[in-house]
Amino acid sequence: MPTYTYRCEDCNRTFTVRLSYAEYGRVTVTCPACGSSRVVRRYGRVAVRRSGEVDLDALAEDPTALDALEKDPRTLARLMRRMGDELGEDLGPEFDEVVSRLEKGQSPDEIEQALPELGDEPATPAAPSTDDDKQ
Repeated sequence: MPTYTYRCEDCNRTFTVRLSYAEYGRVTVTCPACGSSRVVRRYGRVAVRRSGEVDLDALAEDPTALDALEKDPRTLARLMRRMGDELGEDLGPEFDEVVSRLEKGQSPDEIEQALPELGDEPATPAAPSTDDDKQ
């Protein structure tokens, strides 16, 4: 059951009350210290988590930031880990291997030379032809 914090306007005390969602706004809340119903709801701190999109937008606004990533493999690894976490799915052992090597300080060029098979992209099958293509 949610707890709500109130401050009494008569005695200035702060207190919490447990109310169900159905009760909230329908039940009269009174101060346990003085019995006054002149109370004001207090709101606690709110945490806001930025999405990965915001970070990527910031990188897009400053392309020189990407240059720095190539010179600093560990920073690139942190960014890749965060991007992988934002996707929320397993990106496979190849991704983990590349990020692990970046975390150890290997440059992207060194990784590409050590793992040439990662750069090989499967051939894209040709699109089926249509009658328009024959004309």
